[in-house]
Amino acid sequence: MDVLSCSAMHRMAEISFRSYTFDMKRFMLRLAAFALIFSLCPQLAMAQIEGDDQVAAIAARAQQEMAQGNDSAARKDFEQLSALRPDVAEVHATLAALDFQGKNYAEAVRQIHLAQKLKPGLPRLNALLGLSQAALGQYRAAKPALENCFQRQSERSLRRLCGLQLMRVDQGLEMDTDAVRIALALDQAFPDDPEILYHTGRVYGSYAYEVMERLHDKAPNSVWMLLAQGEANESAKNYAAAIIAYRHVLEMDPNRVGVHYRLGRMYLAQFDDTAKAEDRQLAMQEFEKEVTLDPADGNAAYEIANMQAQFGQLNEARVDFQALVNRIPDFEQALVGLGGVEIQAGQFAQAIGPLERATHLQPEDEVAWYRLFVARRGSGDESGARVAMDTYRRLHSAAAPGSGLRASDSEVTPQKLDTKAPE
Repeated sequence: MDVLSCSAMHRMAEISFRSYTFDMKRFMLRLAAFALIFSLCPQLAMAQIEGDDQVAAIAARAQQEMAQGNDSAARKDFEQLSALRPDVAEVHATLAALDFQGKNYAEAVRQIHLAQKLKPGLPRLNALLGLSQAALGQYRAAKPALENCFQRQSERSLRRLCGLQLMRVDQGLEMDTDAVRIALALDQAFPDDPEILYHTGRVYGSYAYEVMERLHDKAPNSVWMLLAQGEANESAKNYAAAIIAYRHVLEMDPNRVGVHYRLGRMYLAQFDDTAKAEDRQLAMQEFEKEVTLDPADGNAAYEIANMQAQFGQLNEARVDFQALVNRIPDFEQALVGLGGVEIQAGQFAQAIGPLERATHLQPEDEVAWYRLFVARRGSGDESGARVAMDTYRRLHSAAAPGSGLRASDSEVTPQKLDTKAPE
């Protein structure tokens, strides 16, 4: 008689899903444990437990109890089966899965060892062993099995659980680079999983903090520490403190590339908050210094051209934007800026080319689509203008309120919708 039929296994999982939807974490543990039992179905179907009617009755009852989610009663029956037929590895494996589900991890480990001694090749049992050992805090023992499960397991829910536990194990062993490696692999395998994103984000943050702590300990007064302080304050939107840190960098290393650009960005971000003309003027000065120091810096050149357009210096802005897109043809924001300058100058036909290229490079850019609408309408292309306006409306209606980027939120200051753009 079969210990458990595969159809009963699937019925058990279906009932379990309905019973455990209120507690997804508990359900995932149950699912992982019984994924291991599912993998034993071919072996279970072959494992004929020969014996009297008592053995057959216990096996049938255990099967029914598991299908109903009554793990406690099922476990008692499997203990009886184990006592009557201690030579059947699958019975011990099933007991291990039930113990894992019941958080009796030490007993799960014992049952796994018994099953593996009887039948070393039982699939997925090593994964359950690693998960149980990790739950017991036996990190060094758990790591090889979890690593193997995560790298080779094709069943996604089990691979996910192994990856999460492996990351926890690596952190517990203070193997930070291994934890980051697993976090990166988890992000790639499960890019939209909120729990994965939460835990991997914590790993990255912890690792970054530890690296910065080492930098502080080894070189507290170095240029690198000051740059780190500036970037940390920039991320926290503490622009005044970031400006102080970057200025200290330039005092130590006046020719360091990129710092004048960061200063310019901080002054622009401050201008967004204060609307002080002085901040915008200081930003322009810093961008000009960056271009003088590093003529190849396209971002600084873009900021200069963009500010010229805002100041109404259309000829200068057109020349600088055109030079920039000639040098970097796929600079999408520069293409949108060039199109905007041509529109401001009434050169609608001239604006179409760069704006069409911008919409190909970044199809979700509503500013590019709106300006393309204006350019096509201004040049007499009513049909093309309708297409551009329809696309703009679709993108604009899908955008979350307040989702526009600030000067400090992207690599360059993004082009903005014209004030006449419809809501």
